[in-house]
Amino acid sequence: MLPINVFFDSSAFISGIISGKGAARALLLLAEDKRISIIVSEQVIVEVERNIAKKIPKILHLTREFIRETNLIIHKDPTKEEVNEHLNWVNHAADVPILVSAMEVNVDFLVTLNTKHFLDDPQVTLKSGLRIGTPGDVLAWVRREMTRTTK
Repeated sequence: MLPINVFFDSSAFISGIISGKGAARALLLLAEDKRISIIVSEQVIVEVERNIAKKIPKILHLTREFIRETNLIIHKDPTKEEVNEHLNWVNHAADVPILVSAMEVNVDFLVTLNTKHFLDDPQVTLKSGLRIGTPGDVLAWVRREMTRTTK
């Protein structure tokens, strides 16, 4: 079976951490079991820790432990120049580094709950060449791929 690589943005990653069930959590568990690889950028880690510290500070230490112990690949953030080259690809400048990072590592899917800036704008997929989906979309695709490659 070919490795399955998915890139999580902070919205999907936080959802997987705080939810006891759901597609984002299932994907994190598949990564923990080394059935898929989850890639995040340094920016995603910072955003996750900042948002957890702000909204649910009691679980910050568990979040950090989870980040350390899960089979995550942490990709470096793109340079300012790389981000500037793609500023018109996403309607929200803060999301451009996420898109560029996912493009750099050539993932199978960018996993996000950010409908406004990623999912509702078909130009983002067209310009980036990435498949972009919700955790549910990606989990369904992963299941199909796992089934297809085990036959």
